[in-house]
Amino acid sequence: MSTIRQNIKEEEASRIENIDFKMVTFSLAGKEYGIDIMKVKEISKANRFTFVPNSASYVRGVYNLRGDIISVIDLRVMFNLPAPKVAEGVMEDMIILRLDEMLIGVIVDSIDKVVGINSETIQPPHPIFGDINIKFIKGVVENDDRLYLILDVERILGQKGEDPSRGPRPLAAVAPVEEEAYPEDKKLDAEPVTSEAKVDFSFVVETLNTFRHFVVSPLNIAWTEHRFEQWKQERGAAVEAVQLQNAEDADTFLLPFYSDASGHFFPASLKDSYAALFRGLKTDRGQIAVWNPGCGRGYETYSLAAILKELFTDKAVKIWAHDKDLLSISTAPNLIFQKEHVPNYLLPYVVEGKNGLSVGPELKDLILFEYHDILHGNPFPEVDLIVARDLGSFFSRQDQDKLIRIFTEKMRTGGLLVLGKNEVISDPGWETVEQAGLTAYRKKR
Repeated sequence: MSTIRQNIKEEEASRIENIDFKMVTFSLAGKEYGIDIMKVKEISKANRFTFVPNSASYVRGVYNLRGDIISVIDLRVMFNLPAPKVAEGVMEDMIILRLDEMLIGVIVDSIDKVVGINSETIQPPHPIFGDINIKFIKGVVENDDRLYLILDVERILGQKGEDPSRGPRPLAAVAPVEEEAYPEDKKLDAEPVTSEAKVDFSFVVETLNTFRHFVVSPLNIAWTEHRFEQWKQERGAAVEAVQLQNAEDADTFLLPFYSDASGHFFPASLKDSYAALFRGLKTDRGQIAVWNPGCGRGYETYSLAAILKELFTDKAVKIWAHDKDLLSISTAPNLIFQKEHVPNYLLPYVVEGKNGLSVGPELKDLILFEYHDILHGNPFPEVDLIVARDLGSFFSRQDQDKLIRIFTEKMRTGGLLVLGKNEVISDPGWETVEQAGLTAYRKKR
C-alpha cells in the first residue's frame, strides 16, 4: 500500500511540475478566479470611464487606452455579485482582455498574481460553484491551497463559437422580440404550404424566432419557404430530422440567409457590383449622405466608404453608422486587422500601427460610428442611401413595418435602400432597382 501511495505522490508531483497553463488570478466578492493569460493583454488601474447612455447595467462605459477606445465591463455587476461603490478618483483594478480583434476591460475587486499550473489538474466545473452560471466556468483548479474558478471569457463576452462567415450577430441593432413570429392569418402574401408540411413549417418558423429571433414575414417569407424545401432534402423526410432542435440547427438553417461578405470587407467583385448599383444615385447636392444601421464592427461601413469615395469624387461623403451592440460599435472606429484580410481597393486607405493595420483618416473621417437604437429618434438629416442588410428580419412584425416607415421618412426622393439579399419589400412608395446582380429600392416620392 505504501508503494502505491508513494507512486501516487510522485505522479502528482510530476503533474504539478509540468506547468503548461498560466492564468491571471483575481477576486470577485471574496472568491478566487483565473483567466487564461493568453487572453490578457495587460492589467492596470483606471477610473473616469465615459458613461454610455442606454447601455446594460454592467457596462461601466468606454475608456481611452492610449488611443484605443475600449468598452469596460464590471464583472461583479454582470454576475449579480456585490460591487462596492468607489469614491470618485479612486483607481480600480482592470484586466484588459484581447478577444479576437477586440480589446475590452473588465473591472474586478482585486488582481492577485500570475499562477502557473499543469492543465491536466484542471477539473470540470460543478454546479455547487454556482455564484456564476456554470457555462461561464472553464474549469476548477487548486493551487497552493487556494481554489480557483477559471472563467471562459469568450463565452462570457459573447464571442465564443461565432463563425464570421455566418454573418453579423443578428441582434446587433435590435432588442429580442417575443411576439408571434408567423401568424396563422393570411397576412403573408405567400403560397399556402401543404397541410402535411404546414405543421413542420410552422414549427420551424417558431423555433427560428425562439433560438435566433428571426421573424418570418413578407420581408423574407419567399426565402424561408425555399430554404425549408432545401432543408427537408438535406435532413430527410422524418419529422424529427426536419425540426430545429437547438440553436445550432437554427444557425445552420439561417446560414444561406446572410448577405455576401457579412462581417467582412467586401471582396473586389462585390465592391464592383455595389459601385454599379450606386452609380444610379442622383443628387444635385454637394454631399452624399448615407445611413448604415446595424453596422456591427464596421467592415461593411468601411467598404461602403471606399466605394462611395471612389465614385463621387466631386462630392463629400458622410456616413452615419449605427449599432446597438456596444462592444462592436466601440471597436469599429479603431478596428485592427491583418493585411491578408484587406482587399486591394482598400489598401490605399489603411495605415500600419503597432498592433496591425487600421483604417486611416481619409476614410475614417467620413464616418460617424454611434451607439444607437434604430427604433428611437434619428436626428440626422435626410439621406441619399440606406444600407441595412439582414437587419429587418430580426425585428418583430410591427417593428418591421415601423422600420419601413422610418426609412421612407429619412430617404430623399430618388434615394436607394439596400436590404439583405434575401429580404424584399413591396411598398408602393418604392420601386425595385436591379443592377449587377444586386437588388435595391428607389424611393418614388
